[in-house]
Amino acid sequence: MPAEILEPRRRPTQERSQRKFDLLLQVSRDLLLEVGFESFTCEEVAHRAELPIGTLYQFFANKYVIVCELDRRDAVAVREELARFAEEIPTLDWLRFLNRLVDHMAALWLADPSRRAVWHAVQSTPATRATAAVTERELAAEVARALAPLTPGTPRERRRIMAEVLVHVTYSMLNFSVRDGQGHAEAVIELKRLLAAYLLSGEQVRRG
Repeated sequence: MPAEILEPRRRPTQERSQRKFDLLLQVSRDLLLEVGFESFTCEEVAHRAELPIGTLYQFFANKYVIVCELDRRDAVAVREELARFAEEIPTLDWLRFLNRLVDHMAALWLADPSRRAVWHAVQSTPATRATAAVTERELAAEVARALAPLTPGTPRERRRIMAEVLVHVTYSMLNFSVRDGQGHAEAVIELKRLLAAYLLSGEQVRRG
């Protein structure tokens, strides 16, 4: 049986509900960073947000749904930057595209340590991992679309797989790069080398 994909019970349609929804997510992010996922509870989120626990449960069935929604939100900033890059294509080449994308994502991870906390939280259960994988694939699909005019000779299916590898490796390496004692800048340099070599090998296979 495939794992359940975790979604909010409902998404707000009115401004007042949206404010509550956003507040609960922001408090959740702060709490997750402070106490870690094991000690994270819906009750404490509601308490800190000064909202009834029933209000939280109107939106979120449990803490697993909350962290998956945080993961979706973390992908939004990357997707917005991808859209800006797409406006410059085809003047960008794929190596410049890759460097700018990694630099942008690395800056997000360095500036916001909660991203690593969210990433670790969504690795906690089969359902959260499956939901995070969907979010990754959606982001990878946009990377593949951005790469299409830069790698016109690469078959669509191979480009899709390459984009999924790029996204997954980038997430993993960026979370490695901000762990305690790790040199962030050095890890980002190694990430760029790794991804550039991967894309270059793909180009060589195509030309061969």
